[in-house]
Amino acid sequence: MPDIEAIQAELRANKLDGWLFYDHHHRDPIAAHILGLGNGMATRRWFYFVPASGEPRKLVHRIEAGQLDNLPGKKAEYSGWEELHKALPRLLKGGKKIAMQYSPQNDIPYIGLVDAGTVELLRGMGKKVVSSKDLVQKFEATWSDEQLESHFAAGKIIDRVVQDAFARAGAFVREKKELTEYDLQQWMVDQFRAYGITTDDPPVAAVGPNSGNPHYEPKQGTANPNRAGELLLLDVWGKLAKPGSVYYDITWTGYLGSTVPREYRKIFEIVKRARDSAIRFVVDNVERGRAIHGWEVDRAAREVIRKAGYGKYFTHRTGHSIGQDIHGNGANMDGLETRDDRQVVPHTCFSVEPGIYSSKFGIRSEVNMYVGEREARVTGAVQSEIIAILA
Repeated sequence: MPDIEAIQAELRANKLDGWLFYDHHHRDPIAAHILGLGNGMATRRWFYFVPASGEPRKLVHRIEAGQLDNLPGKKAEYSGWEELHKALPRLLKGGKKIAMQYSPQNDIPYIGLVDAGTVELLRGMGKKVVSSKDLVQKFEATWSDEQLESHFAAGKIIDRVVQDAFARAGAFVREKKELTEYDLQQWMVDQFRAYGITTDDPPVAAVGPNSGNPHYEPKQGTANPNRAGELLLLDVWGKLAKPGSVYYDITWTGYLGSTVPREYRKIFEIVKRARDSAIRFVVDNVERGRAIHGWEVDRAAREVIRKAGYGKYFTHRTGHSIGQDIHGNGANMDGLETRDDRQVVPHTCFSVEPGIYSSKFGIRSEVNMYVGEREARVTGAVQSEIIAILA
C-alpha cells in the first residue's frame, strides 16, 4: 500500500498539483512498484491520480474493473475511448501541473515510460505534464536502515566470493587444468546459492580480450579458458535472498601470472585515479552540504581518463543507481549516455565504475557509494592494484 500522505507532502513541497500513474500492458514497473500492485492483468489502460491534497482518484476499464481495488480512492469506470476522454478531465479536476513518468526529450530514459500520445492527450486538456524523476527517487531509490544493512551483509559475502574465485582460477592454471570463464561463473553462482545470495543475472568472468567488452556474457561451449599471462575481470553483483534486500555490485581485475605487466599497471592506475576522483567529489560535496548531480560525478571521473589520453576508450557512464534491482531508479552517474541532472539525494546508493577498453583487454574498477544526510562512503573493499593471482 503506498504512503499517500508522504506522496502528497512531496507533491506540495515540489509545488505540483498531483502525480498521475498510468499503465498499459505493464509498461511502467515504477508505477506498479510504488503503488504496490501485483502482476495481474493490465490489458486495458488504467489511471491513478494522487492530488497534492484530498482523496486519490482512479479510472479503470470495465472489463478489468478490479485492477486498482487495493488502492484508496474513488473509482470511475470507462469502456470506449470517447468515454475515457470525457472521464480524464474529471479524474484530474483541480490539477494543472501534473507529474508523470515522463522525461523531456527522453533525457532520462529510465523515467521516460509514458508514451508520447498520452502526454499529448493530457496537454490537449490544458494540463502541464512534468517529470516525476525526483518523486521517483524519493519513493523508489532511497533505502531504509534495514536495506543498508542487507547491502553490507551481501557485500561481505560477495567480496569473499570474488577473492575465492581469483584463487580458484589461479589453482587451475598452476595445475594446468582447464577452467573456462563459464565454469568460473557457474562456480560463483553455486557459492551464491550456498551463502544465501540471489541475482537476476549471473556474474561475469572475462578473460583476455573478453575483458574489453563491458557487457560480456560467458556462454557454455564458447567461453575462453583461464590462461597464464591473461587478465581476468570479475564483475559480480547480488543481494540477500530476503524480501526488500538491495544489491551490492563490484568489479575487480586480476592477472593470471606472478608479475603484472607494465601496460596493465599503467591503465589500472588511470582507472583508479578516475574512480578515486569521483569518490572524492562525492564525499567532499556531501560533507559541505552542496547539492550534486549525476552528470557531475561522471565528469569527475571522465576528465581524469580524458586528460590521460584514453577518453574514447571509456565508453559507458561512470555509474548507476542501485536498489532492489541491480539498476535502480535513482540518479545515474552519467554525463555521456544521458545527461542525468537528477540530484544525488540522501539514503541512496550507486556504483562508481570507470573503465578503459580496447580490442586486446579492458580494465574496470567498481565500488558502491552510499550517501547519507551529510556523509558519503564506499561500502566495501576497494582495489588498490591489479591482483597478481599466481604471486
